[in-house]
Amino acid sequence: MKMVNKLVIVLGLCLLGLNLVNLAAVPKRLRINEEEEMHPVFAQKTMRSSMRLNPEEAEQDYWLEASKKHILEKLSYVRNTNKAKNIILFLGDGMGLATLAAARNLLGGEEMKLSFEEFPYTGLSKTYSVDKIVPDSACTSTSYLCGVKANYGTIGVNAHVKRGDCLAMANETNHVYSLGKWAMDKGKAAGLVTTTRVTHASPSGVYAHTADREWENNAVLEEACPGELGENLNDIAVQLIHGEVGSKLKVMLGGGKRSFYAPEFYDKGRRTDGRNLVEEFEALDEGNVFVKTQKKLLNVNATETGRLLGLFSKSHLHYHLEQLADEENNEPTLEEMTQKAIEVLQTEEQGYFLFVEGGKIDISHHDTMARIALDETVELSKAVKLARAMTSVEDTLIVVTSDHSHTFSLSGYQPRHSDIFSEAESKGTDGKPYLPLSYANGLSFDSFYNTEGHQRYDPLAQRTGEFDEIFPAMAPLLSETHGGEDVGVFASGPWAHLFTGVYEQNSIPHMMAYAACVGDGQTACD
Repeated sequence: MKMVNKLVIVLGLCLLGLNLVNLAAVPKRLRINEEEEMHPVFAQKTMRSSMRLNPEEAEQDYWLEASKKHILEKLSYVRNTNKAKNIILFLGDGMGLATLAAARNLLGGEEMKLSFEEFPYTGLSKTYSVDKIVPDSACTSTSYLCGVKANYGTIGVNAHVKRGDCLAMANETNHVYSLGKWAMDKGKAAGLVTTTRVTHASPSGVYAHTADREWENNAVLEEACPGELGENLNDIAVQLIHGEVGSKLKVMLGGGKRSFYAPEFYDKGRRTDGRNLVEEFEALDEGNVFVKTQKKLLNVNATETGRLLGLFSKSHLHYHLEQLADEENNEPTLEEMTQKAIEVLQTEEQGYFLFVEGGKIDISHHDTMARIALDETVELSKAVKLARAMTSVEDTLIVVTSDHSHTFSLSGYQPRHSDIFSEAESKGTDGKPYLPLSYANGLSFDSFYNTEGHQRYDPLAQRTGEFDEIFPAMAPLLSETHGGEDVGVFASGPWAHLFTGVYEQNSIPHMMAYAACVGDGQTACD
């Protein structure tokens, strides 16, 4: 019987290989590897589950043995109470639990795991802000980086500062500081990596103090805070180059060139003060290195670099799937930026803190582009896997979490291992098919619902099969909203066992600081 089962499995795998070759429609791209060659996100037809199911799953012994193995794995875990020399915080912006579940399909099936789902310890964090049930990426960055919950739209300040309050922002007693500063105060280095603008909400939590996340350059800041007050406040880009924390960061990689230049230096620049902040960065120290392309980043010699600033696009970096489709792409992937950041930070004898954000999971969800959101989640998983391989579990704590979820939903009922983007097997009571992937609200509402006829359009007629296609939304909004449920936290390394249970989001940096013996709170070295 076992021999027959093995033959069935081998035959099934062979058929699967043929099926994927026939179905894959991969656009032109710069980098090709085996994973991208087999990427299911490009499949245009449903992959039938009958060709991929493991026949052993029909036997109860399969599940019983799997459960025994899981228990033995748990029993084998030994709590690592070493002092963490290095701490790395990965953030999947907008990466809710439904996103994780759906993204596993791209890895080959629902039973698969993203790299960080292999981590031994998991928990849930509560994401609400001081003034909102459902938060944004600004106040949450203050929470998971500075250890303090704050008001919607603000960064690096306490809840005495309401969004847009220029006077309260000017009061430095309202400023709160991040895990990056705590680490640097103890002699460690710190850095950030993001696929968004380096002045965007999440990475700004590492170094900035602002009453409004939109104040990325002087033009928007001075419009909101006119006169002498605005002139005396620093925008987020200036805080990165010259601020108390930003001026000491060793690595800064992402997008957002437009906030660092006046138009006379860069035609897409948005500064109105005539400044070239990149030139100012280079002038601060002869060891400072600025790069703006993938090739130049990969050629950076870590041992010869003092501080590294990389700005690879006008605004956010392009989606990974756009990078693959563009033969002239000159932007690095999240994995490449993470690798270079670790290489540079590993030259520091006292260790480091690194913040890495997969920021475009969130942005694609806002546009109800589920294919892209799930692919960006897989890209984050690759970066985490690389970081865990480049570091030692004995002295490096890695934590992976999200700032908030989205209204993204994964509903029933599809066959196992079918294309996650295809329609459900059953139909709605209106006789039309429906898609298991959908959103509670968003701009795509009008594309899937006939408001004059008060009925749904056939969703299959709206499908394009392209990676940027949109998915149904149930209420019309200009942008899909965040969700308010708890988000996952995954930990590996020293004191990773602290990250179990359900806790407030602002506990995360304090637990990381405890493991690394940094900050003013309680630490493992006390």
